[in-house]
Amino acid sequence: MPFISQLIGHPVADLDGEPVGTLTELLARYEGHIPHPKIVALEVKKGKRSLMVAIDDVTVLIAPAVSLKKKQQEIVPYETCPDDFYLVRDVLDKQIIDTDGVRVVRVNDLELMRVDGGIFIANVDVSGVGLMRRLGLGTLSRRFAARSPRDTLHGIISWDDVELIAGDQPMRLKVPGEKIVDLHPADLAEILSDLSRQEGRDFLESLDLETLADTLEEVEPDFQASLIEGMSNERVADVLEEMEPDEAADLLAELPEDRSQELLDLMEADEAEDVRKLLAHPEDSAGGIMTTGYIAVPPHLTAESVMQVLREQGEDVELIFYIYVTDVENHLVGVFSLRELVLAKPDTPVFELMEKRVVMVGLENSQAECAQLIAKYDLIAIPVVDGEKRIHGIVTADDALDKIIPTAWKKRLPRLYH
Repeated sequence: MPFISQLIGHPVADLDGEPVGTLTELLARYEGHIPHPKIVALEVKKGKRSLMVAIDDVTVLIAPAVSLKKKQQEIVPYETCPDDFYLVRDVLDKQIIDTDGVRVVRVNDLELMRVDGGIFIANVDVSGVGLMRRLGLGTLSRRFAARSPRDTLHGIISWDDVELIAGDQPMRLKVPGEKIVDLHPADLAEILSDLSRQEGRDFLESLDLETLADTLEEVEPDFQASLIEGMSNERVADVLEEMEPDEAADLLAELPEDRSQELLDLMEADEAEDVRKLLAHPEDSAGGIMTTGYIAVPPHLTAESVMQVLREQGEDVELIFYIYVTDVENHLVGVFSLRELVLAKPDTPVFELMEKRVVMVGLENSQAECAQLIAKYDLIAIPVVDGEKRIHGIVTADDALDKIIPTAWKKRLPRLYH
C-alpha cells in the first residue's frame, strides 16, 4: 500500500473530470475499537481556496489522480469533528515514543492499508528511506531500501506501537496507556533523555504517581528539578511521598529553598520528617545519602516472628537483604541476612542468628568512605549510626557509588538486592 507522501500533491478531479485542485491533507479518526485510525476526509486546495471532501465522495484515492463521485458544485464540504486529526499537520515530523523499541523517533511518513472498503493508517515510517521519499527522492529511496532491507524494516513501526507527543498541538493520539506504564522506569528515563524539557514535562504529566516517581528516581536530581518546574506543588508533593526518602531529599536540595519548604509542608508528616532528617546532613555524607527505610528487630524475637515483621513492614522498605538487630534504645547490636533467616528453624532466636561484629559508618562519614567499606566487605548496604551507635538508616551500594562512578555505568550494574 502507498504512503502519505506518495499521495500529497496529486491532482483532484470531479465527476466530469474537471480539475478541483491539489490534495494537500488527509484527516483521520478512530472508529469503534479498531486501533488504527481511518481516513475520513481530504483537503483539496486551488490557489487560496480550500475544500474539505468527505472520503465517501471519493471514487479513487490511491491513484496518480484522485477522482470524485460528484460534480464540484454538488460537493457538500466536510465538517470536521473534535475527534478528527490532520495527518500532515499533526503527525508528520512529530516525535513519537516507540513503546516497542523504547526510543523517541520522528515520523517521516505514514503507510496506508485498505480494509473492508475503508482506508486506515497501518504503519509509521521513521526510516531514512521514508525521509528520502518525503523529499521526492523516490528512486534513491528504493535503491537505499534494496541495499539496507533490515534498516528499512526496523524503521517501520505499527501504528499501535507508538504514542504521539502532542507538544503544542491540542490533539493527543490515543494509544493504550499500559504500553507506557509497563516499561521499566530506566527505559522511561532513557526516553526522557531524548525529549526536550517541555516534551519531557508533558510526558511525565501522563504518568500515574507511582510510575512518575520511579521514573524520576532514574535521572539526575538537577534534571529532576527542571522536569517538575512547571508542576503544581500539590502534585510534586504527592510524587515526593512516593519516592524513596533519600531520592526525595536529593530532589528537594536542587530546588529553591522557599519551594522546597512549601513542598515539605504539603507532604504527609511522617514522609516529610524522614526527608528533613536527610536534609539536615551534608549532601555527600552518609547521613545525607542514607535511606531511612530498613528492618530492625529486637534480639529476643524468633525467626518465625521476624518473618511476620517482614510481611507487615516489607512493602515500605527499599531493601530487604539485611535485618538489623537493635536494643530498646535503638542501639545497633547485630545483623543477619535474609538468607540466614530463611534457612533458620522457626523457633531460632535472633541473638543466635545475628553477627555481632557489624560494619557501620557514622552520620558524617563521606560518601567515598561508605563506598570503600561496601567494596571492602562486599556489602549490599551499610548501616548509619550516630556517636552512640543508634541506627538512623542505611546506605545502599548504588547510592554509595553514585557520583563516584559515572551514572551511565551505575545504571548498568545489576540491582540484585531489590
